[in-house]
Parts: sequence; C-alpha cells; structure tokens
Amino acid sequence: MVRLRHPLHSFFFFLVASCSTWGLNSLTRDQTCIPCFERQNERHAAFIPPPDAQHAGPIFRITLPVLHDATARSVPWQNYHLNDWMEEQYRHIPGEYVRLTGYPCSWTFYHHLRAEILQEFTLHAHVREEAQNFLRGLRVNGSRPSTYVGVHVRRGDYVRVMPTVWKGVLADRGYLQQALDWFRARHRSPLFVITSDDMAWCRRNINSSHRDVVFAGSGQQGSDFALLTQCNHTVITVGTFGIWAAYLAGGSTVYLANFTLPGSRFRMIFKPQAAFLPEWVGIAANLGQCPCPQDLVPL
Repeated sequence: MVRLRHPLHSFFFFLVASCSTWGLNSLTRDQTCIPCFERQNERHAAFIPPPDAQHAGPIFRITLPVLHDATARSVPWQNYHLNDWMEEQYRHIPGEYVRLTGYPCSWTFYHHLRAEILQEFTLHAHVREEAQNFLRGLRVNGSRPSTYVGVHVRRGDYVRVMPTVWKGVLADRGYLQQALDWFRARHRSPLFVITSDDMAWCRRNINSSHRDVVFAGSGQQGSDFALLTQCNHTVITVGTFGIWAAYLAGGSTVYLANFTLPGSRFRMIFKPQAAFLPEWVGIAANLGQCPCPQDLVPL
C-alpha cells in the first residue's frame, strides 16, 4: 500500500490470483489489506505494482491504479510488517509512504467488506463463461448435477516443507474421503471438481468409484482458480490459494484442521481462527502420518 498526500475519493480493493510463479499467496498478501487500512487510517491513495496488474489483468477486472516502477524507485518507503491477523495497532499506521510486508491473508482484515470484495473481484466475462461452460458439460451418473463442490489439493513444495520445517502434515486420502462424504451426506448427487498442483497424486488417492468425481485441474493457476470460484461449495487442504477460492465461491467450506504438531513454529505465525471463517467446517488431520519428531519442545 502506498499512502500519498492527496485523499482517495473512490474506494479501491485488489486481490490477485494469477499464473505468476509467486503464486496466489505472495500476490495477495499486501493487496488484501488495502481496504481495511484505507478506512481505518487516513484515506490516502493506494496503488499496486505493474507485475501484479499484469498477472491479474487476464483474470479479474482491475480497478486499482498502478504505481509504475520509475515512480516506485523514487519513493522513500517505510516498510511495515503485518502479522497474519488483525491487530489494533494496524488501525493507526504511521508514515506517508508505506509498503506492507508479511503475509496478511486473514479474514480478520477484510471480512466486514465482503460485499464489496465480491463485487470488485469479478472475473472477466470470458473467464467466467469458460469455467461455467466446463461445469455445465459435466454429469453425475448421466444427469446434470445441481451442486458443484470445488476441491483444491495443495502439494508442491509443501510436500517437503510441511514435515521438515513446520512439523506438520498435508491432506491424505483419509481426510479427502471424509471431506467428500460430508457433502455427500448433505447434498443429493453432488459433483466434486478436483484441482491441484499434483493431479497425478489426486488420481491415485481420491476415490472416484462413486462416479461423482472429475479430475479437472489444468495446472494453470488462473483457470483452476476461476473454476473453483464458480462452484457452490469448496474443500480445501493447505495454502491461501484454496482459502481465497473458497472465500470468493461462498457456500460451505470444509478445511484441513490441526495439521501441525503442538510445538510447531508454524503456530507462531498462523492462527487457524484467523485463517478459517467460523462457519467453515474443520476436519482434523492425521498427525500420525507425520515423519517428524513427536517430542518437540514448544517455542
């Protein structure tokens, strides 16, 4: 967020989901806090850098003005670190030129602006239509489903980082079975639309014998994200990609809970109650699969 001396007359909020190698979490961490801070601090102009605008442009209707590189290099920045949850001190951020750092993706920053978020973060018509056309063509046992459940399975670098750095686990086949069964018990003939950065793992570990599972992930973050947001409900595992898709999709969300050991350092920077909406449904991870030491000393 850049705070300049002239007031911001119109409200801008910006979330980026893109095909950038940074991924959704890095691109969203600053922009998601802008509306909260603009309203709770003095109303100054907020901008985004050109790379973020370029990545988001093919997916979302962008309204936030762009701060070009030449201008950014001349600004005497003051970095301001944010935890991943709202704190009282963030209502009074000092300085004229502020660059937000950290990973502030918590709903505690912005949930009071949900209606405006849903309005501002509208997919381009052709992106939305492509996702909806794909969904319209799917069938459950020969019939068109009335309920679509988007499923995002995050693996990638977390396969290594979660057990070795954070002393935790990822979603396993047991969790995914429970999550899908939760929706099967509440909806008649739901269809599960699977996306992931490891579709091969999903095909091996998600039971498709009910013929209500479609392995739809394309490997393209933008199109996968758009597809998830057009579903009625969501199943997520770890990572902010799934959290944001679920938030924009609305409906019911099932998430992986308690996925780190009690002494994990991850619990110092991540508060589940600030990451997952209260109405979302958590299913506990199987920590017995964790290859890390069980006798960690709490930090």
